[in-house]
Amino acid sequence: MAAGRVHIVGIGDDGLEGVTAHARRLVENAPRLLGPESCRVLLPPPIAARLETAVSLDDLVDRIEGAGRSERAGTADAAAGGGGLVVLASGDPLFYGTARYVCSRLGKDRFEVVPHVSSMQLAFARVKESWEEAFLANLSGQSIERVLDRIRTADTVGLFTSDQWPPPAVARALLDDGIDSFQAYVCENLGSPDERVTQGSLADIARDAFGPLNVMILVRKPAAIDKPGHVGTRLFGNADESFLQSRPKRGLLTPAEVRSLALAELSLKPDSIVWDVGAGSGSVGLEAARIAAHGHVHAIEMDPDDHRLIITNADRFAVGNLSAILGRAPEAWAALPDPDAIYVGGSGRDVTMLVEEAWKRLKPGGRLVTACQSIENLATVHALLRARSSDAAYWLVTIARGVQQLDRIRFESLNPTFLIAATKP
Repeated sequence: MAAGRVHIVGIGDDGLEGVTAHARRLVENAPRLLGPESCRVLLPPPIAARLETAVSLDDLVDRIEGAGRSERAGTADAAAGGGGLVVLASGDPLFYGTARYVCSRLGKDRFEVVPHVSSMQLAFARVKESWEEAFLANLSGQSIERVLDRIRTADTVGLFTSDQWPPPAVARALLDDGIDSFQAYVCENLGSPDERVTQGSLADIARDAFGPLNVMILVRKPAAIDKPGHVGTRLFGNADESFLQSRPKRGLLTPAEVRSLALAELSLKPDSIVWDVGAGSGSVGLEAARIAAHGHVHAIEMDPDDHRLIITNADRFAVGNLSAILGRAPEAWAALPDPDAIYVGGSGRDVTMLVEEAWKRLKPGGRLVTACQSIENLATVHALLRARSSDAAYWLVTIARGVQQLDRIRFESLNPTFLIAATKP
């Protein structure tokens, strides 16, 4: 072993039989072994007798620091210092494990990490699913409610369950929240002789019982339709998951952050008449109807499936001052009353044409807001509105949402959006 280096070795439920030859030599030859009590049963008796157990990660850090001080001081305990010290950890020490915490406290340069297959990786291997794009979460120390919306929009999910949130409780919580479009797997005692993998619907899992050592995998069923989450209680800016959306067109809904800015720029009054052109699932129009509670919103959509979604979402949100119009604009709005405010959504090439035709019907003093996804549409809409209004304004909206991934926060960027607003003289 290299002097001054601490080796952190991953080990699975199959003990030394499942580790590499290099990892086995490190453990067998280590003058000093540190690790949790749970690792003792994984070692042969002569080696297990040498294991010093750390009761917590902080205790482990203190012991490693103590070994390092002995080595630097040249005391009799120097042989047990960095070069001779091996720390045992379950699975992959860098996957929500010991090594991440220890390295963050003591620095990376002092350590060598010898990984083992993590229980999460084993679980995905057992069910033969890729975990490259999976949403992963650890329910130890947090409630399932914190990750429900992330689960709702994921295609594959991996969950470290906990005593508070065992698989049946997780399954019941998902079903209670309207999430039932997943095939579920519970993988118990992975790598040990009594390993078991249970497959079933969430309703099946909710009725079953499992041992404490397990990983839960959720795989979305083919062509499954997501059910919406709880109806949003905000006047506007409700979570995207509050609205029923069709798959595979999910993601076309105007994100909550862009939607909020667009609604603010529409300058709505309590009695405004509003057009939502290219309404999709109707999120902008529904929230506009809440703001203009004594006015009326006409949500215009040419896709029959999305048209039905607008009606369903309006019922769920108890919005009675919105009419869903099925048809292609501009023909579909021919008989509608002139609006005080217009929102033009969509990302097609006809956005400029729709803006031009809608502008003709907009009342004087009214506001038009549109969202563009391409620079080409931005340029043409900009030229159009600049020639017709002196107060046209433009924004490039870039949003990154914080997502809790195990014990870390990472940021996922939404597609950039060009937002344009103008007042008709």
